[in-house]
Amino acid sequence: MSVLARIFSRRIITAIPQPEEPVRARVKLGKCKIDEFELGTILGTGSFGRVYLASRKASKEVFAIKVLSKALIINQKQISHLKSEKEILQKIDFPFIVNLVGYSQDSNYVYLIMDYVCGGEFFTYLRNMRSFDEDTARFYAAQVLVIFEYLHSMDIIYRDLKPENILLDDKGNIKLADFGFAKKIDRRTYTLCGTPDYLAPEIILGKGHGKPVDWWAFGVLIYEMMAGCAPFYDNDPMATYQKILSGKLVFPASFSRSAKDLIRKLLTAELSKRLGCLKGGVDDIKNHSWFANVNWENIMKRRESPPIRPKTEGPDDTSNFEDYSNLEPLKEDELVLTKEEENLFRDL
Repeated sequence: MSVLARIFSRRIITAIPQPEEPVRARVKLGKCKIDEFELGTILGTGSFGRVYLASRKASKEVFAIKVLSKALIINQKQISHLKSEKEILQKIDFPFIVNLVGYSQDSNYVYLIMDYVCGGEFFTYLRNMRSFDEDTARFYAAQVLVIFEYLHSMDIIYRDLKPENILLDDKGNIKLADFGFAKKIDRRTYTLCGTPDYLAPEIILGKGHGKPVDWWAFGVLIYEMMAGCAPFYDNDPMATYQKILSGKLVFPASFSRSAKDLIRKLLTAELSKRLGCLKGGVDDIKNHSWFANVNWENIMKRRESPPIRPKTEGPDDTSNFEDYSNLEPLKEDELVLTKEEENLFRDL
């Protein structure tokens, strides 16, 4: 087996600790009926539908429900992606992830019932502050690291890390969202997907990729948190790709020596040298000098006070999300599914 094959197939065998006391018990509903819920405020919109705040009628528990149009999913040939996302979400359960609680469907829509995270989008806080100091960046980087440690232990790659896919809970802890590009892998995969600024060189070159792409994206996120922009940003995606492949890094003067060293070692095109992909696995990153003062047990058990504390007035507060009240209510799709098309959703 080649060196690259060994890197792609290597499993991280570090034990993954679980928090002793969750913030609240996580509910698992499984397959349920959508009429058990009352849909409320729109929290966001996407290519296939919308995300709503919802409450369960019997218990008044609050959730977020992704309402996805079957017609749009079929038209854009995304059924396999939707099935993959749901299957992965059913397998994972982690305190720093927006977990799947239940699912449902009717003749027009698929419904994914998720944890509701009321603190709002991480992206908004970063843009409002323009950049984070190193302590703030280190705190949130540590939480992202344990997420990837958990996912990689299950041979799942995330492939879409960026501030827009991170939410904050009411206390200011991270919740990673949107697993549309996540994939369970054996060795490597070849799909070109992700956000241009965060793509690893091996994705751009179509060489096949695996877990190392998440550690590359991790380096990009640390840089963006501290600089306010991604290291290879350009208005033209093709120019961004060229910058990524050139590997030239320019650091703001505010970056510490240890931060520069960590980012350089993560943003290394050669997989046999990229931190996180070496013999020590994720421990090589945890033991880097930039994380020297991080107590990893405290991170997992959420003993540390987050540097950002969202303003919330309760578990159903939506003030930290954009106002979509001017949007018209969802209408029944004009396209009527054939029996064959309906069967495509049978096992969802």
